[in-house]
This record gives sequence, structure tokens and C-alpha cells, in this order.
Amino acid sequence: MQITLDKFTKRFGDVTVVEDMDLTVGKGEMVALLGESGCGKSTTLFAVCGIYRVDGGRILFGDRDVTRLSSQERNVGVVFQSFALYPHMTVAQNIGFPLRVQKKPQAEIDAKVREIAALVRIENLLDRRPGQLSGGQQQRVALARALIRRPAILLLDEPLANLDAKLRLDMRAEIRRLQQETGTTAILVTHDQVEAMSMCDRVAIMDRGKIVQFAPPRAMYDKPANTFVAGFLGSPPISFLDGRAENGRFVAEASGVDLPLPSHLASLESGRPIGIGIRSEFLDPSSTATVSGKISFIEAQGREDLYYLQLPDGKVVRGIQDAAHSAQLGDAVSWGVNTEAMLVFDADGNTL
Repeated sequence: MQITLDKFTKRFGDVTVVEDMDLTVGKGEMVALLGESGCGKSTTLFAVCGIYRVDGGRILFGDRDVTRLSSQERNVGVVFQSFALYPHMTVAQNIGFPLRVQKKPQAEIDAKVREIAALVRIENLLDRRPGQLSGGQQQRVALARALIRRPAILLLDEPLANLDAKLRLDMRAEIRRLQQETGTTAILVTHDQVEAMSMCDRVAIMDRGKIVQFAPPRAMYDKPANTFVAGFLGSPPISFLDGRAENGRFVAEASGVDLPLPSHLASLESGRPIGIGIRSEFLDPSSTATVSGKISFIEAQGREDLYYLQLPDGKVVRGIQDAAHSAQLGDAVSWGVNTEAMLVFDADGNTL
């Protein structure tokens, strides 16, 4: 089921949270709304599922205008951050609750509960109550409850926020598997860029109620629209430096940086203010183009270590090196940079 937001607007009193948003989620696609708290992503999700009234524009499911329909009339499944399970009910009763509301025969409910429980791999937990389950198990129950009606659309509001790191990793793969196996069109709301990039076909990065960029994760990572998007995607974060173009090079005297610009930007007029973005993987020991400074911090990450290279003006460039790397805290080092991969931005922060 395709989802279309056509000039969608939502206000709370005099405050416009989302204005004139256009967004299309293709049938069977999983799209992430990614952004910081307050950017409008959850507001958009709640409008799609019918919890919030729309103040402008339309919401379409396929060719059907659902803008004024209630949640019950939209055939959506919703999974919230809080799980929202009924503590006095068993797992089977929680999962089957939407069908009981629809007054389906008990035999049909039991059969569908067993079917969906097997799909989310909790068939051995049906007689337990939520208080007897781990966080990951509770999340699976919440997913099963959302999916049992075979909704045309699945909406996920920060579904992994309450799980520990290992469970989040496991559940990312599980939710994606379920979405692909059922072919359900899905929208994921998250502030976690790793979740968005690993789980979704496309990502819409939002800022102050606007979609800044909407693209597949890899394309957005490789070619961000601006510094906001570049800074939002990537772990460790990208390192930014400000300077100017000078005879086909990027120059930042205070930072002690003088690097050749990517070949497609070598003709930038000299003296033009620009910025660059260096991701940790852009560091290349074989390159003769280098940045120099002192190691100010080392973060052990197991197989690799994250190094902070402090430049003369205090700016920092982050780099990942093999854990066997010999650099120590306080060492003066020069790191090669793959300048062809380097991102370049104009004075307004837009990618060149």
C-alpha cells in the first residue's frame, strides 16, 4: 500500500510543527523519518495513523483519501516505544486483542495468534504475562499484536529505544525480516541514524518540520545535501573544517591544513570561502596529502580504535585505526587523507 503525504500540515495552537510536507512511501517499502527531538517526525507518524487531526493537505493510502478517517478505519498497525502491553493478559491474549475487538470467532483468533507468534518467534511464550518477559520479548509481542490484523501499513515509533545495545541489534534485523516477509509498507520514526540506515530502503531526514533530504541510506551518506545531513549520518561523526579555495586546494591556515580539492572541484575560484568534511574512513596512509596534529584522545573499540587528532587551532579530526596502531596519547602525527572522497561545502553549508 503506497502512502502519500500531499502538502501535509500540522499545528498545535499557534505553533506550526510540520508545514506543506510532501512524501511518498512506495508499496512494500520501509522508510525512516530521522531527526532530532522536536523535528516533527512523531507528529507526522501520528497523523498518518489517525491519532492527530490534519490541519492542511491530504494523506492517501493508495488512491484512498484517509485524511478525515479515524484510526480504526485506516487498517494500520502501530508499535510504540513503551510496548503498551496489558499486564493482566497473557501474551496470547495481548496478541489477539485487536481481533477480539473486531469480534472474530475464538477459533480464528487462536489460529492467527499461533501463526503470528511463530513468525516473531515467541510461540513458546504464549501463556506468560508481560511481567515475565524480557524487553526484547515484550517488543516481539507488541510487533505480533500490530501485525495480527495483517495491516496494510506498519508504523513504528522509536520501537527500540527501551532496549539495551545487543537487543537493539537483534531486533533491528528481526523487524526488517518481518517487514520484508509480510511485504508491509512501513514507516519507522527514530533519532538513531544506525537504525535508519540499517533497516530502511530510504531515509527522510527532518529538521524543524521540513524534510531536508530523502534518499537511500548509501546515497545520502555518500552525497549529503548539506552539512546538517553530513553531520547527522555516520559513526564516528564526520569532522568539519572551514577555510577557502586557493589554486585548486583547500586552505585553512589556523588549522595548518592545505589539501588538494577533489578533481571535479579543482576549478573553484581562489578566495572563495568553503568547508570540508572528512569521514574517518577517508584517512589513507598511502596518500601524500596529510593533516598534522597531536593525538588528544583514544577510544578503544575492540578491533579498531578511534583517535582524535587535534589540529593547531584546537579543531579535531577523528580517525579509525587498527587496534595494533602504535600512536599514543600526545603523539604528533600526520595522517594521509583521500581527498577525492572528501566532501566540500559552500559558505551556506550546501554540498558542492
